Amino acid sequence: MELYYPPIAYIVPVSEDGMLLKTILQKRMGVSRKLLSRLKLTEQGIMLNGARVYISVKVRAGDVVEIRMEQELSDDILPQPMHLDILFEDEHLLVVNKAAGTIVHPTHGHYTDTLANGVVHYWQLKGWNYRFRAIHRLDQETSGVLAIAKNPYIHQHVSEQMIAGTVDKRYLALVHSVPQPTEGNIDGPIDRDPLEPHRRIVTPDGYPSLTRYTVREVYRGASLVELKLETGRTHQIRVHMSSIGCPLIGDKMYRHPIYTAPPLVKDGKPIQTGALFDEEDLTNITRLDEGIDRQALHAELLTFVHPITGDVMTFRAPIPEDIKWLLERLGEEGTDADENNC
Repeated sequence: MELYYPPIAYIVPVSEDGMLLKTILQKRMGVSRKLLSRLKLTEQGIMLNGARVYISVKVRAGDVVEIRMEQELSDDILPQPMHLDILFEDEHLLVVNKAAGTIVHPTHGHYTDTLANGVVHYWQLKGWNYRFRAIHRLDQETSGVLAIAKNPYIHQHVSEQMIAGTVDKRYLALVHSVPQPTEGNIDGPIDRDPLEPHRRIVTPDGYPSLTRYTVREVYRGASLVELKLETGRTHQIRVHMSSIGCPLIGDKMYRHPIYTAPPLVKDGKPIQTGALFDEEDLTNITRLDEGIDRQALHAELLTFVHPITGDVMTFRAPIPEDIKWLLERLGEEGTDADENNC
């Protein structure tokens, strides 16, 4: 087993002649304090022209600075055979199209059948030693693009891009009704629901949360919406779309309010004056929700800068079969000109 991952190198330009090695590592190569501390304790962690040196030395133009990270294993994750839909892979990154229903990382009481189990097994079959580091998360029932770093340096740099808001994450969602206007922003702070802590709600005292949306297609009682996340709160898209009266089709946690609101008419007789929904509404909404066994949400696109090459990388995941089937069904039904928009 090799001790180190391939080195990450930096050639000192003329403009940085005489600069401290520590400055090169932190300001030019972007090594975090935490990683720098680890590298200093590693035999070949920090090398200058092939020799181990102190970070207090001064560099010269043309010097080659290298960092080497020790290989790691995910000893706490049980390897498990699993089909992986790999969109991209190099020695630094693995990007996959996560299937709906798959949890990303083992959790308490759920130690197997996660994406991490499958990825660790795949790496072992290849004879590779990496620790599983998902750069971001997707809900269990959300399908689509997910990036995994193969070392702490890559994880740090892509995570920093996400914090800076330079990563482009776009989702597709099938929602009830049609958002109005058909293009806009949902700027609603999100926090835990004090009555049900596993849920999230829009509340004035919550964490700032911003979702941008554009309606792509309109159907009878539904619409296909493209969403771009500017923040990354738990359940953000589901909470925001529900907050404007357009919950995701099939979402069992953030359900359409019709399930708790009494109908306006039952057996032809009014039962509550001023109710928002009637039996036809209930029929149409439940019909849509029964057309898919999860929330109709798919992470379609992810764009970020590769920390090593500097290339702008864009990854797309094709629309999964269950959402595609529902779209085809909705397309056959056409649109409803008399639809009540949200």
